[in-house]
Amino acid sequence: MNNILKLMRPYQYVKNIFIFAPLLFSFNFDDNAKIVTTLIIFILFSLLASSVYVLNDLMDIQEDKAHPTKKNRPLANGSVSIGVAKFLFVFLSAISLIGSFFISIELFYVLVAYFILNISYSLKLKHISIVDIFIIATGFVLRLFAGSVATDIHLSMWIIIITFLLAIFLALAKRRDDVLLSMSGAQTRKNIDGYNLEFVNAAMTLMSGVVVVSYILYTVSSEVIARVHTEYLFLTSFFVLLGIFRYMQITFVEQKSGSPSKIVLSDLFLQITLVLWVISFIVIVKMA
Repeated sequence: MNNILKLMRPYQYVKNIFIFAPLLFSFNFDDNAKIVTTLIIFILFSLLASSVYVLNDLMDIQEDKAHPTKKNRPLANGSVSIGVAKFLFVFLSAISLIGSFFISIELFYVLVAYFILNISYSLKLKHISIVDIFIIATGFVLRLFAGSVATDIHLSMWIIIITFLLAIFLALAKRRDDVLLSMSGAQTRKNIDGYNLEFVNAAMTLMSGVVVVSYILYTVSSEVIARVHTEYLFLTSFFVLLGIFRYMQITFVEQKSGSPSKIVLSDLFLQITLVLWVISFIVIVKMA
């Protein structure tokens, strides 16, 4: 059971927190029904994500065996059989998709889109440089739509743009780790030939600036100021900038950008920054 849980990668569920973003940016923190619905969506999306991770590991068994850390994954080291993994893939995806259908047909469509996109990613698209990081970023945007459609919360263009840009930034950091492994002689995925350290460093620097500027523009937009009745939401940009700088420090100085989920779950500095950002966001909106 422990190895099956490892195969499901529950630590990756931290990415699905983006499902709660529409609720947060709707500035409606007292609707218990929508909070419960969002929690259910989070669970269903997490199960579907696990099925995708299982499929990805099934497709990458040989590559993972040659990877310095991925060789310890359950399928690569043989602790979980291929047959069990195939059953788990079908079981998890069926529960998630059927459950979403009974909640909302729109939610079902979003999860099907995520499912098809990630199957395509696992089979082919992850081997195409640049396309691979755009697919990852699109997956984060679909998380937003999952949290939006079933709760009937409108998504602004700002939240979609910022999420997409941030996801590209994180995906580039992950690819940087692959580039470093490739430079050390380790076998990595095929698409890494389309990246080098200079390109990834420049792209990450560009994306970090664009993310911060986009967030600031969001906080000072007339639309947002009219909705929250305050001009002080821009103050939360302090924590956004702090978080971006910390992540770049982890990437460029500590050279540990292989797994964004593990970084968020293990780095206390980043965790405190995220909590303070959420608190400051809610406090400013509540005081308006």
